[in-house]
Amino acid sequence: MASLDELVAYCNERTRLTAFTDAPGARNGLQVANNGEVTRIGAAVDSGLVPFEKAKEAGVDFLIVHHGMYWDMPQLLTGPVYERVKTLISSNCALYSNHLPLDGHPEIGNNALLAAQLDLTPDQPFMLIAGEPVGCSAPWTKSRADLQTALEALYERVVPVACGSDRPQRIAFCSGSGNSAMKELIKTGIDTMVTGELREEWFNVAQERGINVFLCGHYATEVHAVQALAAEVSAKFDLPWEFIKTENPL
Repeated sequence: MASLDELVAYCNERTRLTAFTDAPGARNGLQVANNGEVTRIGAAVDSGLVPFEKAKEAGVDFLIVHHGMYWDMPQLLTGPVYERVKTLISSNCALYSNHLPLDGHPEIGNNALLAAQLDLTPDQPFMLIAGEPVGCSAPWTKSRADLQTALEALYERVVPVACGSDRPQRIAFCSGSGNSAMKELIKTGIDTMVTGELREEWFNVAQERGINVFLCGHYATEVHAVQALAAEVSAKFDLPWEFIKTENPL
């Protein structure tokens, strides 16, 4: 058993939570409290009734998520929103959300871990927001086909937009949505990016600008950091943890 306050303080410091300027609705940090004690940690990508019910079934009382509950404010406590909050409170489960800090962290961030999956070590920041890098980039010495093969071995569905070099020199990483990263990619001159998803109109830009983009799924590219943080908290406070998986194909 450990103190909720101790776990929250550790997560805030480890992720440098206050250093990042996030979307107003992200509301990074503790979003829902419990009775002040933690016995079991959970990690999930999304807030939602199903993940919360699964956490309840698993006996989780501290759930770390990448996407919190408060993107659209204010939210009336009715319908599904009420059911979400009710599920958390009835199971004494605290909810801790961490968005951009868990994308940009150089060790346990989604993008650093995407690179690590390919045995790459990022050496340059990518996509700075208010001075803090959310993404990263790393040199690549193989072919574009080799990159696609490696990603297909890691991810269930990979959509290639192969409009750039057959021999890219560098790969940028932007987990989740890559929409805001495309303009940054053009500025940097990097012609290859691994991300989760894109809006349809970016295909034409990729053709015109000669860019390779590999889409591996928003959810799939953001399962990494919450698990890494949960594993660290588990080890530090000697608590069990588990990943709360949902069948999100997007």
